[in-house]
Amino acid sequence: MPLTDLGLDELTRYRPELSVPEDFDDFWRRTLEEARRHGGAVKAEGVASAHLLSNVEVDDVRFPGWNGEPVAAWLLRPRGAEGPLPVVVTYIGYSGGRGLPTEHLLWASAGFAQLVVDSRGMGHDTPDRTVGDGTQWSEGFMTRGIDHPGHYYYRRLITDCVRAVDAVSQMPALDEGRIVLTGGSQGGGLALAVAGLVGARAAALMTDVPFLCHYRRAVNITGEAPYSEIAKYLRWHSRHRVERTFATLDYFDGVHFATRATAPALFSVGLMDPICPPSTVYAAFNHYAGEDRTMTVWPFADHGGGYGSNPAVQLAWLHERGTAPRL
Repeated sequence: MPLTDLGLDELTRYRPELSVPEDFDDFWRRTLEEARRHGGAVKAEGVASAHLLSNVEVDDVRFPGWNGEPVAAWLLRPRGAEGPLPVVVTYIGYSGGRGLPTEHLLWASAGFAQLVVDSRGMGHDTPDRTVGDGTQWSEGFMTRGIDHPGHYYYRRLITDCVRAVDAVSQMPALDEGRIVLTGGSQGGGLALAVAGLVGARAAALMTDVPFLCHYRRAVNITGEAPYSEIAKYLRWHSRHRVERTFATLDYFDGVHFATRATAPALFSVGLMDPICPPSTVYAAFNHYAGEDRTMTVWPFADHGGGYGSNPAVQLAWLHERGTAPRL
């Protein structure tokens, strides 16, 4: 697979102009205040089959998200570990959900707790009950409610993801001072958004080949899904919807969240990634507000980034910053 975007020298300097809406911060303040007004307790129940895992405990969790609606998550912890533990809050890639607990054993085996957050409507355990204005023009989620930022699907999903961080404070086994936000692709974009919205409550951010960044460029230079869903939507609508569509997306752009995020951050990028073009990742990285930021470059990687090599990089990075469990 060939390089899909700018060369590395150009990428390291790529810092596009921002198109942040004037009411961006107020929009998100009001959105999160509204969600929190619904209140609600976190509920956790042990998973019966978890006794088959000799070193890991698993709870099936529900916490209140958008509109107070219950969001599903898995909580995995080293069996018998004394808390409170540092917690890796994990967000999921496009069209996926939390899956099965046995898909998420790495972090517990390294001594962390892990909260694996389901994606509403994408996962099997968290329905998207609120569909905004009902707009879902294409086969995916990228255009659901795209006519207005208040209706857009990602307003609900990002709110769920912030409320997952709120839920940590209700779980005494978890250390509020050591919350690590992580995910790949869509999960990486969600982790970046949450970092921009929760500020100092995040101890670290690890975002891999993040999606949901620099929409205006991504839609123009890649023909791959999911960005292609937006192009298809615009292809079949009159030209007057183009700017209105991107004006909605500006409220959900990872580059704009990056300018508000300050936690130590570990990014990764695949220079042959056709799905999330490298320049969209570097746009967020180069605008990131935190001083401690590192980019892991995988020169010959596609959207899989570092694949199985990446966890070792992440673990070493967390240990260097004192966020990992004490050995």
